[in-house]
Amino acid sequence: MPRDALPLVVDDLSAFAKSLRTQLLAHPDTPGHQTLLNMVARAAGHRNLQTLTARPPAPAASPPQPVSELVRRTLHQFDPQGRLTRLPAKRSMQFLALWGLWMRFDAKRPYRESEVNQILNAWHAFGDHCTLRRDLVTQGFLARTADSAVYTKLPARPDADGMALMRALRQLGS
Repeated sequence: MPRDALPLVVDDLSAFAKSLRTQLLAHPDTPGHQTLLNMVARAAGHRNLQTLTARPPAPAASPPQPVSELVRRTLHQFDPQGRLTRLPAKRSMQFLALWGLWMRFDAKRPYRESEVNQILNAWHAFGDHCTLRRDLVTQGFLARTADSAVYTKLPARPDADGMALMRALRQLGS
């Protein structure tokens, strides 16, 4: 028998142990190596060891995307619920944090100023929705009419750091 690593996933450890115990008690004497391997495979829900080894290996988890130091530092500006706790001092971090607010708006609908304020207040914790709203407009994330009555989310394509930040914030929210 080759000594290759063989992944064995057991969904219910208790049921696995009970099944293995039942098989061991039903066996008249101490089982041999191959018999014991077949018992383990059956306890895990397979017909025998051969069917366990014939299954294609589970796909390996994709390696985590590398996160830049800028994204790490910007993520520290957000709380565990994904709310911006303070406006970063560095302009590059401010711009990156705006992606985290931009993603909270729906592209298919216009917003009144009060609705924009409500969304921003829900996603930040330092009480300055005016600065955030103004920055979202000046940086090209939102557009507003001349009288500032209607705001719309502008289509934008974030860079790798923006994508990494938004992905991390989505994970915080779930």
